[in-house]
Amino acid sequence: MRVTAEAKAETRERIVSAASKLFLKNGWDGTTTRDIAVAAEVATGTLFNYFQSKEAIVACLVAEAFAKAQQDFESLESGPRSLEEDLFSFIYAGLKRLRKLRSMLAAAAETIFSPLARSSPNSAGDSIRVNHLEQVVAILIAHGVPAPLPAVTMQLYWTLYLGVFAYWAADESPHQEDTLALLDQSLKLFAASLNRGTLSESKGA
Repeated sequence: MRVTAEAKAETRERIVSAASKLFLKNGWDGTTTRDIAVAAEVATGTLFNYFQSKEAIVACLVAEAFAKAQQDFESLESGPRSLEEDLFSFIYAGLKRLRKLRSMLAAAAETIFSPLARSSPNSAGDSIRVNHLEQVVAILIAHGVPAPLPAVTMQLYWTLYLGVFAYWAADESPHQEDTLALLDQSLKLFAASLNRGTLSESKGA
């Protein structure tokens, strides 16, 4: 019997939902793909037809959260904001949407996200990184940063972002206040690097 697209979507959603609950209950290391298949009431082989690995399921959860975060960012009231303020709002929106998964993301992030701001074959988080960086580029261009942006600029941003993300995942300060301070300082560093790059180009012209 042929499985309809609607049935496939329902099965996929059931797997993602079951995985989310298990990750929250048992953590990253305490959850296996077999556990997820049992909870989703599908065969383990069926699960692998939808997701190649546990990392791919987490990547799906992160991607969904980031998509909602982008909507949150775009719904902010229009008004004069600095580049740092826009980047801060964009990144914070993503962290806020991922808050309920924070306890297991520290371990998962090491295998999902590549430290390199370029395509990584077989990386479950590759599309997340690409989409995130595309949105950052759009913010930079909107603030007058000339395109195309050098690869080293995006590598610096991605390195700083991963540092903030990893710190946030394990931050025990009230309301993750230490993460917000680190994010603020990281964005100041990134903005300063853009200014230096612009000055260097002007001198070389």
